[in-house]
Amino acid sequence: MKMVSVLLLLSTLLGTPAVPSQRRSCYKRALKDHNCHTIPKGTENLRQINDGLQDHFWEGKGCEVICYCNWNELLCCPKDIFFGPKISFVIPCNSQ
Repeated sequence: MKMVSVLLLLSTLLGTPAVPSQRRSCYKRALKDHNCHTIPKGTENLRQINDGLQDHFWEGKGCEVICYCNWNELLCCPKDIFFGPKISFVIPCNSQ
């Protein structure tokens, strides 16, 4: 019985990576006192992508992370994960 427990423990430990993955992933962020239509321009480190993509924002200074606003929370992902590699390169980047 002890041998089975030890083998089960070892297989569990060997199956999990020792170092977390370096791949960026998606995350959710709550909008404190705002919703999608009341995010003030220039705040929350967000810029609207364009009028054609309502409720979609670039996060940060670059154009690597896209956030989608769903009522009072943001879902933010790297652009390749959000749109896929075939579409993400045609999304206009307004880095100002």
